[in-house]
Amino acid sequence: MATEPRILVGIPVYNEADFVTSVLDEVRQYADDVLVIDDGSTDDTARLLSEQPVKVVRHATNRGYGRSTRDMFHWASQDGFDWLITMDCDRQHEPAAIPMFRDRILAGDVDVISGSRYVSRHDGDDSPPADRREINQLVTDEVNERLGLSLTDGFCGFKAYRVRSCATLGLDVDGYDFPMQFWVQAVAAGLRIDELPVRLIYNDPTRSFGGPLDDRDRRLRAYRCTLHEEIIRCAGGLPREAAAGLGLDESTCHG
Repeated sequence: MATEPRILVGIPVYNEADFVTSVLDEVRQYADDVLVIDDGSTDDTARLLSEQPVKVVRHATNRGYGRSTRDMFHWASQDGFDWLITMDCDRQHEPAAIPMFRDRILAGDVDVISGSRYVSRHDGDDSPPADRREINQLVTDEVNERLGLSLTDGFCGFKAYRVRSCATLGLDVDGYDFPMQFWVQAVAAGLRIDELPVRLIYNDPTRSFGGPLDDRDRRLRAYRCTLHEEIIRCAGGLPREAAAGLGLDESTCHG
């Protein structure tokens, strides 16, 4: 009889005092092992986390979404977990969907199960802010064209990763552009990728990215530059169409 895979649910949080208790109470209904990365919260999040029976890693300062995700990978690998499921703590990912990811994990034959808010519609889906939907579509299309993928949602943070398959990736991006580096390296490493429909939820359409990424054009440029630069770095392991330029060069990305 096959051994049940060990699954860790990882949740990055930053100033989530309004949601962290209710989200974790619900997550623990579906997961025995939960890791929270407190990314330098300055509100009451740390105190509320101390009341929860979950593992907590705290960053002294805010280091970014990508760094938190990389820390979750490291923890999952060091503790011998087979899979890492990542989700957000702002009520935009439903803990009740965790069993769907587990079922897909048990079905086998994939290394990455990526939630998609756009592959199908659900009753009660929200409408995303126009600029976020536009950028998601533009960049997801570019990722597909250059990497030979067929993603419908390149940015959803509700994912499941086979820990062993991701352990050799050279991920070093700290910010919200982390998915761009991940997709390039996943394709270069030959990882098998599938999507899983999840609900489209936007509780706060005005929620900030923080800093310059709140500007639509800067955000798009940051995503495209990370994609472009990672393709250059991993070119030897990518499909030939990846070499087609995005109209970007080093001065555009660093000027």
